[in-house]
Amino acid sequence: MSIDMSIASTATSGTCAEDVVLYEVNDGIATVTMHRPEFHNAQNSKMTYALDAAFRRAVDDDAVKVIVLRGAGKHFSAGHDIGTPGRDINQSFPRASMWYDHVNKPGGEFLYAREQEVYLGMCRRWRDLPKPTIAMVQGACIAGGLMLAWVCDLIIASDDAYFADPVVRMGIPGVEYFAHAYELNPRIAKEFLFLGERMGAERAYQMGMVNRVVPRNELQEATNDLAQRIAKMPRMGLALTKQAINHVEELQGKRSAMDAAFAWHHFAHVHNELVSGDKLGGYDAKAMASSQRESTAHNKERDA
Repeated sequence: MSIDMSIASTATSGTCAEDVVLYEVNDGIATVTMHRPEFHNAQNSKMTYALDAAFRRAVDDDAVKVIVLRGAGKHFSAGHDIGTPGRDINQSFPRASMWYDHVNKPGGEFLYAREQEVYLGMCRRWRDLPKPTIAMVQGACIAGGLMLAWVCDLIIASDDAYFADPVVRMGIPGVEYFAHAYELNPRIAKEFLFLGERMGAERAYQMGMVNRVVPRNELQEATNDLAQRIAKMPRMGLALTKQAINHVEELQGKRSAMDAAFAWHHFAHVHNELVSGDKLGGYDAKAMASSQRESTAHNKERDA
């Protein structure tokens, strides 16, 4: 077994420097762990680039047959970082694609260039990794968290996991890696977005978005068992199978649909800025979390 705690680190106000992504290899399984538990694994750019480095490392290691993505702490991921002390949207990073740096770009160009790189581009590259990937999801999987789970080939969820994309509240038509109508039936996808409410693990399983639901205390064991069974298959067979099924999705229009949704997403950002002066329609992390709690309370009251 090998463990590397040095993929990336960050310092945030009031905290010590810590690794934002952990990397471990054990018996042919690479485990990539998002490690900002105090912020529910909200994804800043530092984490996103660290994830990219970890995935690349796993692909380059011939001993690795399967990659597991998980989140430390109570939740898988609360989504993109829109309000923690470590938010780094205005910082430059060595880029993984050919897109130019977004920093100091005017108007809509700022977010368009950034999100082509760190959201749409990264997620597409991770989806196409030639090795099987499994998302191990517990607790919240919200907005940008969905993107990380959806790029994985399989999703194993704990029975307390829940999924949501509440960004329609911002006037934005879903997250940048817009796979909703491929992960869910289109009519269910509309409900999921129109309401922005939490979808529990069991319903996500019924909709085909999740492969398996297990008790929280069995999540690690169930994920490792599945990964070990997959790892017994020949590497080339796994790579070709994944490529074939991903190709079917492309023939169904997934890439072109995502390109269109990404354009509408950025029209919404610019519209928000013109109307309200804020690209996110006035929502920060606290306001978005509060809206989720209100929605959950309403559901419990309705179902009582």
